[in-house]
Amino acid sequence: MRQIISSEKTPIKLWLDDIEPSTLVQAQNMANLPFIHSHVAIMPDAHLGYGMPIGGVMGCLGVVIPNAVGVDIGCGMGAVRTSLASLSRKQLKDAMQVMRSTIPLGFKHHKHPQGRGRMPSPAHGSLDDLTIVPREYNSALHQLGTLGGGNHFIEIQKGNDGHIWLMVHSGSRNLGYKVANYYNQLAIDLNSRQGSRIPRQWQLAFLLVDSDPGRSYLREMQFCVDFARANRELMLQRMQEAIMKVAAPVFFEPPVNIAHNYAALEHHFDKDVMVHRKGATRARAGEMGIIPGSQGSPSYLVRGLGNDDSFHSCSHGAGRRMGRKMAQRQLDLGREQKRLDEQGIIHGLRSRRDLDEAAGAYKDIDQVIDNQLDLVEVMVELRPLAVIKG
Repeated sequence: MRQIISSEKTPIKLWLDDIEPSTLVQAQNMANLPFIHSHVAIMPDAHLGYGMPIGGVMGCLGVVIPNAVGVDIGCGMGAVRTSLASLSRKQLKDAMQVMRSTIPLGFKHHKHPQGRGRMPSPAHGSLDDLTIVPREYNSALHQLGTLGGGNHFIEIQKGNDGHIWLMVHSGSRNLGYKVANYYNQLAIDLNSRQGSRIPRQWQLAFLLVDSDPGRSYLREMQFCVDFARANRELMLQRMQEAIMKVAAPVFFEPPVNIAHNYAALEHHFDKDVMVHRKGATRARAGEMGIIPGSQGSPSYLVRGLGNDDSFHSCSHGAGRRMGRKMAQRQLDLGREQKRLDEQGIIHGLRSRRDLDEAAGAYKDIDQVIDNQLDLVEVMVELRPLAVIKG
């Protein structure tokens, strides 16, 4: 931990020294919520979000906050270690070409549904008990195994363990977006009618866990978390198939597949609380996690240390230091291309619009890792060989 702020109703524990003012204001809002438990934890990759900072963790008593989970419910990381020690540049290019042909990118979907057998089942009850998921189910069948845009990516990497790794970052696509927006608006409407004292401009409208709307949100949120996991599983399968086409024989270990946008009931500081992780990875003692870097920087496979102060959490990535539009305006395209080319990374950085996910738009991943060595132990450093941006 880097610092503690004790000026609010509950403390704010931070794993960074240089929190931006607007992000700090959001953390202060969280710390003054009437149902907050113990304290607020801010991870070293924290930056401004809607209502709650990306990289924020908090435990709430009796409520769930849709905006503290976010619109990409269940977004997370998947990684697979291969038996390969190396790939030639031609093999990398050929594999990436196969991946591009089998995994739709950006706003693209599959032309044909990917099969109901790949879809999750509701944790409780049936699809008919849900509100938004049934409306979006058929569309979701076409989005299963698709990357999406923004900061989602596919990478082929070389680990310092001597192995080639495959990695994907993606979430619940339009399904999670629709669920998140519906329940956030429902929470706003209910809070307004019930006279909530939480200022609307904080963007932290809540639902009571022990209410029909709260229970409905948690069921649909969990479906989205499970869908996002299945989405990554299918992409990892397609990535493995691409590698087998260019480098057989090859064997694959079981994947690490984790979410970093969700809420879950957990026991912390002597109470059962709804822990919200928005851009934060669970890091229980011995639990494996993935902390990705930006384009051209390393990613890390980590093992949790179970730090109580972070609610058993760690960062979910490097964290932005500038917004997407600012990055497109301010970063130098030639310099960012040179950075990748000098490392021999196969990439698709072609125009200024691609600069939103360039390394220069993000914090230094190594500093982010150094700031949380009390939260995780680094197991493998993974350096990118080839990148596909969403």
